[in-house]
Amino acid sequence: MVETFERIKDLALELGLAIEKEIPDEEILIVNDPDRGISQMVIDCEDTILVIEQLIFEIDSPQDTNMYRRLLEINRDLVFGAFVIDETGNRVLYRNTLVLDNLDANRLESTINALVFGLAEYGQEILSFIGEK
Repeated sequence: MVETFERIKDLALELGLAIEKEIPDEEILIVNDPDRGISQMVIDCEDTILVIEQLIFEIDSPQDTNMYRRLLEINRDLVFGAFVIDETGNRVLYRNTLVLDNLDANRLESTINALVFGLAEYGQEILSFIGEK
């Protein structure tokens, strides 16, 4: 898997992502691209898939069922990936998985662009979930 991890690093750099941190033993990259709103995006090689996660916001009021409903509705409009809740139930993440076997720069870039476009389209609404205008 070392060569797969190196290939993912090369793809990330090709796409202009700045590698903030590498965890080679776990085959994880943490990348940034402030111009596109990417901050500490986790790119994780897991066996045959690539997991991509970006923290969107922390949940202040876990009982806000309207927020969950709206996030699910927004998911329907995202081209790739989805907004998800982490295992603690306290964080909303953007998450997508890709097959490693045929991964290329276009597929990785499409995932990142789906997040960027989703945030551009729904950013104000998402900020309202955390009380910002």
